[in-house]
Amino acid sequence: MLLPPGFHTEKPNQVCRLLRSLYGLKQASRQWNAKLSAALSSMGFKQSKADPSLFTKGKDDRFIAVLVYVDDILVTSPDLQLIDDLKLYVDDAFKIKDLGELGYFLGIEAKRDASGLNLCQRKYALDILSEAGFLECKPANMPMVPGYHLQHSDGELLSDVSSYRRLIGRILYLTAIRPDIIYAVHQLSQFIDAPTDKHMSAAHRVLRYIKSAPGQGLFYAKGDDLQLNVFSDSDWASCIETRCSIIGYCIFLGSALISWKSKKQVTVSRSSSEAEYRALASTVCEVQWITYLLSDLQMPMQRAAVVFCDNKSAVAIAENQVFHERMKHIEIDCHLVREKVSNGLIKLLPISSSNQVADGFTKPLPITLFKFFFSKLGIQDLHVPTYVGVLKEAKKGIKDNSQEGH
Repeated sequence: MLLPPGFHTEKPNQVCRLLRSLYGLKQASRQWNAKLSAALSSMGFKQSKADPSLFTKGKDDRFIAVLVYVDDILVTSPDLQLIDDLKLYVDDAFKIKDLGELGYFLGIEAKRDASGLNLCQRKYALDILSEAGFLECKPANMPMVPGYHLQHSDGELLSDVSSYRRLIGRILYLTAIRPDIIYAVHQLSQFIDAPTDKHMSAAHRVLRYIKSAPGQGLFYAKGDDLQLNVFSDSDWASCIETRCSIIGYCIFLGSALISWKSKKQVTVSRSSSEAEYRALASTVCEVQWITYLLSDLQMPMQRAAVVFCDNKSAVAIAENQVFHERMKHIEIDCHLVREKVSNGLIKLLPISSSNQVADGFTKPLPITLFKFFFSKLGIQDLHVPTYVGVLKEAKKGIKDNSQEGH
């Protein structure tokens, strides 16, 4: 252990007394979490089983929720006095810094007005572009070329693989607010073991797409309908190297997108129906987790989540109570989905492929289909000059708040 710079003393062999835990110690984060959890529990907070970082207390107008990420904490409640009391208690125990209303948290910018909440990562996106030297690049209108599939054998191996890995790692965090690039980033992240110049070029195209609108983010409207609408999709055997299918889903709470995923299946599906059904099973698990989380937030679901699937065979399998030879190897997935249907957690409905919102999470789309996919995600950009004008027409009576958003 070395003395800090600027520390001078005449007495040799002095030691430092540790008053706070240091970053990097193996047990530091664990001990900090245990101490903070114990402090919140002593105040009557209940730790969520669905998400251990969430603590809740009370109900109705006396409800308060605390979300913890290491030593960064978010607090929300309809009663400001509860928030003030909590801050005083935590400050006495740990000495905190009060940053006021939510504005910037873990690289995510938050802007509230009378119409709702907008989340974006504009500063983080610009930092990525600046580090990569793409601040002055030509923007692209799509993150990937339609119909193009990356392979390990494409191009020549990069001499410096660390630059590719760092770039993909940074863009991965950008997908927390940018669902429109999640499929492209999912594809690029499969080649971090041996990236080539082709993979780097594809990553640069994603940067060019981010450059077109670095301030894009999700908008959560105020007073929206609390109904879960779910879209599940799969692209059968789309991986040309393993022939695994790509699954994708997106979950809306009212009109707000709250969960999404693009992932390659771990096993090969022998039919498109099987691939779609495996995607349904993954989607149903996510819906179940979200219902637990909403229940902890004092918002239990009153109606079944509506799950839209564009494969009629998969919907028929869920409704058919008789197993046969073609379904034995996916019997567990069948039981899972059917159990949730019978319990009233979900309601399966067919949908046409042209209206399948989750299609953009499973494949690179042509420009017209990508624009349709993009328009359904609830993405807005507060930093676009024309945004205020559009907002004035769409939301009358909030002129002052619109100008603040601009």
